Amino acid sequence: MPDLYSPLSENLLKKVLSVKDYLVSQEDFDLYYDEDWDMMLTYPVPKDLAPYYQSENYKPHQPKKKTVFDYVYRFIRQRNYAYKRNLIKAFHPKAQSVLDYGTATGEFLAYLSQNTFEVSGVEPNNKARQYANKLLENNVRVSIDEIDKKFDVITLWHVLEHIKNLEELVVKLRQHLKPDGIILVAVPNFKSYDARYYKKYWGAYDVPRHLWHFSPLAIEKLFYKHGLTVLAQKPLFFDSFYVSLLSEQYKTGHKRLLPAFWTGLKSNIKARRSGQYSSLIYVIGR
Repeated sequence: MPDLYSPLSENLLKKVLSVKDYLVSQEDFDLYYDEDWDMMLTYPVPKDLAPYYQSENYKPHQPKKKTVFDYVYRFIRQRNYAYKRNLIKAFHPKAQSVLDYGTATGEFLAYLSQNTFEVSGVEPNNKARQYANKLLENNVRVSIDEIDKKFDVITLWHVLEHIKNLEELVVKLRQHLKPDGIILVAVPNFKSYDARYYKKYWGAYDVPRHLWHFSPLAIEKLFYKHGLTVLAQKPLFFDSFYVSLLSEQYKTGHKRLLPAFWTGLKSNIKARRSGQYSSLIYVIGR
């Protein structure tokens, strides 16, 4: 698969877009397309990505706040918790143990623990992990290497696009998965209508924090290479609305609720036929 660290050649990868980091640095980054994998990657990759996460506006690492975006974000997140739990029950009815990779502040695992699941998490961000451990009785670790058990279910909610060493992580996930276990991976889909509509302003590009930009084919090839198969593909309906709201602000400088709602709705309507939702959940097993 494409290498984030190799010098890029126009003969190998095609530059398709320049995108600004609207959240933190205001720097420009390029997106290169790999035709074989049907995916894009961000270039250049900063040697130290930590400063690009240091923003009060970076939602996954922040406790509750009271802006319009925060209310929308929390509403979508709360609705998604039940949806994700129901997916777990549908695809693994006997599941008891769940590892959430990229736990952030831990609310999803706290929700599952109230629904009789045994939960563990991995979260490298110190501030988010400390907050999560208060909710989860210190069951959140810095690294997956600190965990020596296997799980019925492993989840990664908008995490894979942040990982530098993708294949190394997939190997470790497989090692921590029970033989009949499943992995649920949610990532943005750059082939969605809202991505094509907003182009360089699309909020889910989120460079340079998002290093990879996946299509369904890219996810299928990545996991198949390591003996895992995509069993099903499910939409995250609400993501198109939230991403469109961010995209409107990046494009116009204003929180334009109605245009964002219309674009998000249109994206979901078009995806009913194409399957190309703004964000997709992949159910993966052996």
